[in-house]
Amino acid sequence: MVQGDDLTHLDADGHARMVDVGDKQVTARVAEAECRVVMSPDTAARLLDGDLPKGDALPVVRIAGIQAAKRTHELVPLCHPLALDGVEVDVDVDPSGVAHIRTRVRVTGRTGVEMEALTAASVAALTLYDMVKAVQRDVEITDLRLVAKSGGRSGDYRRG
Repeated sequence: MVQGDDLTHLDADGHARMVDVGDKQVTARVAEAECRVVMSPDTAARLLDGDLPKGDALPVVRIAGIQAAKRTHELVPLCHPLALDGVEVDVDVDPSGVAHIRTRVRVTGRTGVEMEALTAASVAALTLYDMVKAVQRDVEITDLRLVAKSGGRSGDYRRG
C-alpha cells in the first residue's frame, strides 16, 4: 500500500506535480510493452497482402509507434521529455486474425521509459485500427501491458 510520503506525483497540498529527477542517477533503462489487435482472418489476409484501401499498413503502424514514443511527454501529463536512444516496434500478424504489437524503448537517463513503450504500443494499435477500419469496423484492441523494464532505482521487472 502506498503511503502519503510515497506519492511522488503529489505535493504537500495534494496537488499534481512533475517529479524532480535531477538527483537521480543516470542509468541505461529499457522498457517493453505489448498489445493485440483482433480482426477477422479476411482482414488479416488483406493486411498481410498490403491490400487495404489506405495502402500497406504495417510500415505506417511502425512509424506511428516510434513517433508516439518520442512524443509521450506531450500526451501523458507529468511525463518528462526524453532523448530516447532507440525505439523498436514489431508487428506480427497471424493469419487467424491477431496482430501482436511489441515495443521496446531504450534511454540513458534519470527516469524510465515504461510510458513511452506503452504509448508506442497503443498508438501503433490505434493506427492499425485506422488502416483497417474501411474493411472492418469491429476490430478490437486488447491486452495492452508492460512486459518488462530494467534500470533505475526500482530495479528490474518482467511479467510472469
